[in-house]
Amino acid sequence: MTFDEILKKVRDKAAETDASGTDFLAVQVNLTGKSGGVFYVEVKNGKISVEPYEYNDRNCAINIEPANFVKLMDGKLDPVLAYTTGKLKVEGDLGKALEFSKILKK
Repeated sequence: MTFDEILKKVRDKAAETDASGTDFLAVQVNLTGKSGGVFYVEVKNGKISVEPYEYNDRNCAINIEPANFVKLMDGKLDPVLAYTTGKLKVEGDLGKALEFSKILKK
């Protein structure tokens, strides 16, 4: 998948996800490799925004290859396993990264 296709997939998922109960969460996703790029997912007042920019005041940043991120979104890759095997790296608040993965699974 290209960066734009992944971004669209994340936006589509965000549109159908109920984020009520989450006050604020800001996660920057750094897709590494050939078809990589940067985008952020922000949950604010129960609404999810996805934009193709860096987020300076983020809770955490996730570094992951595009193919593994797609597997994560599709539920084919466990986030804890991905973290412990080095497929996913987190800079910042690990708890917020876990909260983000739960929102992805909804």
